[in-house]
Amino acid sequence: MTSWIRFRFADGHTRFGTLSAESVTEYAGEMFGESTSTGNVHGVDELTLLSPCVPTKVVALWNNFYALSEKLGKAPPTHPLFLIKPPTSVIGQREPIRRPPAYGGKIAYEGELAIVIGKRCSNVSVEAATDYIFGYTCINDVTAAELLNEDVNFAQWCRSKGFDTFSCIGPAIRRDFDWRAARVVTTLDGVERQNYPLADMIFSPAEQVSLISQDMTLEPGDVIACGTSIGVGSIKDGATVDISIDGIGVLSNTLALES
Repeated sequence: MTSWIRFRFADGHTRFGTLSAESVTEYAGEMFGESTSTGNVHGVDELTLLSPCVPTKVVALWNNFYALSEKLGKAPPTHPLFLIKPPTSVIGQREPIRRPPAYGGKIAYEGELAIVIGKRCSNVSVEAATDYIFGYTCINDVTAAELLNEDVNFAQWCRSKGFDTFSCIGPAIRRDFDWRAARVVTTLDGVERQNYPLADMIFSPAEQVSLISQDMTLEPGDVIACGTSIGVGSIKDGATVDISIDGIGVLSNTLALES
């Protein structure tokens, strides 16, 4: 039951390793390549957790759960419907979500499962796709909701979801994860807002990796956000969103108070 993290020491140096309940075993090398334990073990409270990977892109799905598809009155898609979020949008555990300075509107949370790619992936079959999945983590796919349809001529998915700090990822990457038996639970200031089964996905993780790899090359560390289900809502300034998936952990981020 291996969980991988990235972390920063107080002196600013960044490392990666495996996480247990109370400690972190440091590794050297490359998380998605050859790596070996350094033998150094650190207390979790001595470190600052970072996003567990540094993606070249975040591929974020829309309408990938039957329950939400039915609620929206939309037919299930025949190919994953997705947008691209830039690497500058990525933050990790307990890092603040920051409101864009020129935007005063609604900001929404979306609790989701995220797939982390482990090796370069292009045009792979569904049967082979699991070999390219390094593991799974949590993601809060944040949205500046009022920008999405600000221009009636063009839905601005990338703009509304691509701001700095709008892809919260973590706390760890779980390698041996049974997504079929898990649920995503999202709470806002401790109040449950989402609780849905991952088994309700329209496209399985293997299908997502296979089909998206036919559209673009996926690189090690890239993230696919598997889409969300019912219960998306807004975050008030100063509120904390927790995304919990059993077997992975709890991702916690606060929308910073306006300065």
